[in-house]
Amino acid sequence: MSFRFGQHLIKPSVVFLKTELSFALVNRKPVVPGHVLVCPLRPAERFCDLRPEEVADLFRATQMVGNVVEKHFCGTSLTISIQDGPEAGQTVKHVHVHVLPRRAGDFSRNDSVYDELERHDKGEEDAPSKWRSEEDMAAEAASLKKYFQ
Repeated sequence: MSFRFGQHLIKPSVVFLKTELSFALVNRKPVVPGHVLVCPLRPAERFCDLRPEEVADLFRATQMVGNVVEKHFCGTSLTISIQDGPEAGQTVKHVHVHVLPRRAGDFSRNDSVYDELERHDKGEEDAPSKWRSEEDMAAEAASLKKYFQ
């Protein structure tokens, strides 16, 4: 079974958590090591399109995923972000939460993480040549999946 993420079909091998209403997957081009995404199972373009139970499940899943990636990738903080709509930088028309484990000094200016998020999946920055291999992504998903079993 594959997962729908906007216009993309996601292979189960890159998904490391599935709840009743959400799923989490590794990122094909992470901004920092451990940058992952949490999405509702039902394709919804905007945050306001989610039903209350989907919002609750999405944020419970985001909290669980944040705890795991911060620990697994030796972070000391998290950046949690939703780009809700095209003017906010959303490029995939499916609500998704970016979860990034952070460390001191990972960006020279702390808020540069938001510039990187906006840039990382647009134009030349999102060329397939810059994506991680399916094998690398599946290996990372397998290592994260162990925390949820």
